[in-house]
Amino acid sequence: MTAAGFLEGRRLQMARGVLLQCIMGGYPPARFYGSDDGDLALNADPQQIHRLPWSAQPRALAICDADELSGENSRLSTRGQLKAVVARYAARGLAPVVATEMEFFVFAPNTDPTQPFQPPIGVDGRREDGHSAFSISSNNGLRPFFNEVYTCMAALGLPRDTFMHEMGVSQFEINLLHGDPLLLADQTFLFKHLLKEVALKHGLTVVCMAKPLAHTAGSSMHIHQSVVELGTGRNVFSNEAGEPTAMFRHFIGGQQAGMADFTALFAPNVNSYQRLCHPFASPNNACWSHDNRAAGLRIPASSPAARRVENRLPGADANPYLAIAASLAAGLHGIEQQLEPTPAIQGEFSVPESLSLPCTLHAALERLKRSQLAKELFGMEFIEGYIASKTMELTSFFDEITPWERRVLAAQA
Repeated sequence: MTAAGFLEGRRLQMARGVLLQCIMGGYPPARFYGSDDGDLALNADPQQIHRLPWSAQPRALAICDADELSGENSRLSTRGQLKAVVARYAARGLAPVVATEMEFFVFAPNTDPTQPFQPPIGVDGRREDGHSAFSISSNNGLRPFFNEVYTCMAALGLPRDTFMHEMGVSQFEINLLHGDPLLLADQTFLFKHLLKEVALKHGLTVVCMAKPLAHTAGSSMHIHQSVVELGTGRNVFSNEAGEPTAMFRHFIGGQQAGMADFTALFAPNVNSYQRLCHPFASPNNACWSHDNRAAGLRIPASSPAARRVENRLPGADANPYLAIAASLAAGLHGIEQQLEPTPAIQGEFSVPESLSLPCTLHAALERLKRSQLAKELFGMEFIEGYIASKTMELTSFFDEITPWERRVLAAQA
């Protein structure tokens, strides 16, 4: 839209079906988004209008709500779903607080998708060899790229906590500061968009796939969650003596009750489950533990005021609005139903069958299809439309024969 049109308040409309567009560009049948495929109004959030600092020509980006023409948020909008979850907390005098940890890979351009990704050649003239995890000098070869990333983050008002090299070859992580869930989802979205755009300027490719490299750790989007009282800001997960509260237990119980049903919302792509095949780095379970990274729900070591629950299931490929909404909705369900969690686990452990999660996209979609909880919390229209779109993507994947199949199976009698 032109700047003049935007400033005049001209309404931008879009077909409802676009919210269910699959990643290949197609759409499920029109019955999933209203048989008429009528319009939605895109209404810009006045707090989320940004001049794009990396653009050579003046351009701006506005994050919008997708609203029905009657005025209410569309139930097909993941941002609208997150706003509805936050409103349900507010109705109980509560406010969730979240922070996201985003991992991503920086690669050289990959013009042939049949070939593996490679780390880029840095200003030092070398490709990283994978021995730089957690090194303070590990991104020196990419310093011009990261310097512009930092500059652009500041220009967009994206406060960063820590930035580090992760375990994978040319893999990095950023921790965003905790705050309002909608704000953090917006910031996570903006950060991923920023990374892609700045990388292109520097002749690089940033990849937020869950598992872009074989034999290498995948990329997560861990979600840290706490709940405070509206008005006082007191963390309701801790009592005056600094001990865990019943609400803390119930929140964990709700997370456990929803994780298997919501796996397809946290791990939305075929590739998501490649990451989950490596259980220590990416625990595919609904166990909970105090400071144990093998558990899907980890309670980090912290002061009572900072007591929180880390959901370690989502990958970097997850939709931040939907993943945060699903995680918080599960926690609120536990609070409302006063659900009790299983006993905490510590050390090395075997995952009980009752706490294991779907390990393929097909299994996750089948579980979501049977979930009454998902339909109650997100609505029949959203869940059925989401499943229809993801089923199209899964079918497209199965329409291709992989190099592994040709390499290993072609010679079999």
